[in-house]
Amino acid sequence: MSDLANAPPPNPFRPGNGQKPVYLAGRDKEQQQFESMVLDSTVAQNLIVTGLRGVGKTVLLEELKPIAQRRDWLWTGNDLSESASLTEDRIARRIVVDLSTLVAPMFVRKNTIHKPGFTATGEVTETNVGFDDFWNLYEKTPGLVDDKLKAVLTEARRLLEQTNVRGVIFAYDEAQNLSDHAVAKEYPLSILLDVFAYFQRHRSKCNFMLVLTGLPTLYPKLNEARTYSERMFHTMYLNRLDQDDARAAIVKPIELTKSTLRFSKETIERILKNSNGYPYFIQFICKEVFDAWIAKMTYGEVPSVNMQSIVAKLDQDFFSPRWSRATDRQQDFMKVVATLENSDEEFSVQEIVGVSRVLLKKGFTPSHATQILQALAEKGLMYKSRRGGYCFAVPLLSRFIKRQVWNPEALKNQNSDGDDAL
Repeated sequence: MSDLANAPPPNPFRPGNGQKPVYLAGRDKEQQQFESMVLDSTVAQNLIVTGLRGVGKTVLLEELKPIAQRRDWLWTGNDLSESASLTEDRIARRIVVDLSTLVAPMFVRKNTIHKPGFTATGEVTETNVGFDDFWNLYEKTPGLVDDKLKAVLTEARRLLEQTNVRGVIFAYDEAQNLSDHAVAKEYPLSILLDVFAYFQRHRSKCNFMLVLTGLPTLYPKLNEARTYSERMFHTMYLNRLDQDDARAAIVKPIELTKSTLRFSKETIERILKNSNGYPYFIQFICKEVFDAWIAKMTYGEVPSVNMQSIVAKLDQDFFSPRWSRATDRQQDFMKVVATLENSDEEFSVQEIVGVSRVLLKKGFTPSHATQILQALAEKGLMYKSRRGGYCFAVPLLSRFIKRQVWNPEALKNQNSDGDDAL
């Protein structure tokens, strides 16, 4: 019993992709907006939840699910890996699989097996309506992939109209992996938009809603696929937390778990400064601080925080894997960008070109800078904002770049012009 009494308090912080925190701070407004959407009798818009990595998109998606279910909506979905969203057939199969998992427990199909003989009665068996039923309908329907998918969803809606279900929400995370491939003549994103636009034009007792969660690179892809996509979606852009919400994200988990450990005001301020209000960084740093304090207390030492070591671990675990996706020349390009005063926010091609002429022997031309920015966007390191500027797609990446050892003078001897920078 004494061992249990002396056991260190459990760590209430949970960094990780999609890990639900003990306390979700600063997302009440988004939840209220979504509840208004599912209460609407007609589905006029779908939903995009977007933002940088680490702002809590996946966590919010999981919070929206019970809101929808309380309002008599069915919820299904999955992560859209590149392999699952590469072709029209794969995205169609993904939707049919997700739909069948919902419908299978709700409906049965009766089959009559006739035995030999003139007077023999048929034996009736019941089986759940499932994937095979929907996929057979898909394959038998003539036409293109979107025609086949519309037939399956029409049949599903016919069945669901017999219930009290208000509709089905198809929620897909990592949706930035969705894109059309004109060279391969595969248009999975266009098909997804066409199918849901079709059903939202044809009203029914049972509605379908599409919820896409992804990086800001998702929005340009939607506009490129269909010019009307802006009218199809309500967009929630998740940003970093303000000071009050960020402070609550640090303090509330400790209070709610009734932990005997408390962070000092000085420690809280240091966490706020180093996390800059990004939920993932708050969870990561708080967990490391908590663990470090427990370790020191176990050995009878005074709790203290070595923030430099924690930031170094964050660099290794979070930033380095993403940084390594870029070539050496692309990394040099981003080092130039990181010298901009507004590198944490939005910057323009003109600003990059201007500072490159100061740092490099031969600065970047606008066309060359645009080329590199597009290449970095494909690797998930940059994205073009809706205002036409560019931003780092990884939060606080510019701070990580500034922590790297590099010599701006060495770049002056490099020729920045040419395709080798890509």
